[in-house]
Amino acid sequence: MLLAVAAVHDFFNGFHDGANIVSTVIASRAMSARGSLALAAAATLVGPFLMGMAVAETMGEGLVAPHAVTLAVTLAALLAASAWDLATWYFGIPVSTSHALVGGLLGAVIAGGGYSEIHGSGVLKVAAALFVSPLLGFTAALAVMHATRWILREATPRAGLVLSRAQLVTAGALALTNGANDAQKTVGVIALGLLTLGYTHTFTVPWWAIALSAGSLALGTLLGGERLIRTLGSRFYPIRPIHGFATQLASAGVILGVSLAGGPVSSTQVVSMAIVGAGAAERASKVRWAALGDIAIAWVLTVPASALLAMPTYFAVRTLLGLGGA
Repeated sequence: MLLAVAAVHDFFNGFHDGANIVSTVIASRAMSARGSLALAAAATLVGPFLMGMAVAETMGEGLVAPHAVTLAVTLAALLAASAWDLATWYFGIPVSTSHALVGGLLGAVIAGGGYSEIHGSGVLKVAAALFVSPLLGFTAALAVMHATRWILREATPRAGLVLSRAQLVTAGALALTNGANDAQKTVGVIALGLLTLGYTHTFTVPWWAIALSAGSLALGTLLGGERLIRTLGSRFYPIRPIHGFATQLASAGVILGVSLAGGPVSSTQVVSMAIVGAGAAERASKVRWAALGDIAIAWVLTVPASALLAMPTYFAVRTLLGLGGA
C-alpha cells in the first residue's frame, strides 16, 4: 500500500512537473511537444541513479523525528500532496510539488504526534532551499541571458537555429537534475515507511525504491499536462530560442547545486523565475509581471494548504485501516 501510494504521488509529480521542463523548448519551437516530453521522461528516469541521496536524507531524517513517521502519517502525507497536485493541475496553476510533499508530511506528523516531532533546523534547511532557489534561478538566468546576448552580439540570424539545437542538451540536463531531486523526496519518505514497518533497521534507500520512484516520475512526465505547458510557455512573454536556452541552463545549474547540498528544490519555482529573469535581461517591460503575482499566491498557499489537507487525511487513513495509534 505504501509503495502504491508513493508511485501514484510520483506519477502526479511527473505529470505536474513535466511542463516545467519542456515549456520553454516547446514555446520557442525548438522541439515538438511529444518529442520534448519523451526526452524529458528518458532523462528523468536516469537522473535519480546519477546523484547521491542527500535530498532523501533531508526529507527522511532531517525534517521530522523518524519515530513519528508511522504508516498512517506516510500515507496521509503522500495522499494530501497528490490531491493538491491534481487540483492545481486541473486549474492550470504551476505550484510546487516539493512544497506540497513537505506540507503534507508536516501536517500529518503534527496530527499524529504534535509539534514537538518537527525538527526546527530541518524545516529551516528545507525552507531555505525552497525559497532561495527561485531567486537563484532568476539571478542565474539573468546572468546567462546577458552573457549569451554579449557573445552573440554580432551573430547572424542563424544563431537562432544553433540555440534551438542547443536546447536539446539543456532540456535534457534540466530533466536529469529535476528527476534526481524529485525522486529523492519521495524515496526519503518511502525509506522512513520501510523503517517504521520493520523492513529495515536503519534509514536506508534500496535501489528498487529509486527505480520505482524514477519510473513513476518518468511515466508522469511523458504524459505531462498541456495546461501547465501553456501557462509557463506563454503567460509571461513570447519565448524565443535564446530565452529557452538561458532558462534551461540556469535552472539545471541551480537545481544541481542545491540538490548536491541536500536541499529539496521546486522546479516549478526555479523555472518560472528563470523565465522571468531571461525576459527581464532583455527588457523588463516585456515581462507580464502580473502573471507572476498570480502564481506567487499559489506558491505561498501550497505548504499550509497541503498541511491542513493532510491532517484530516491522517485521521481518515488511521480509521479506515484500523491502525489505532499507528
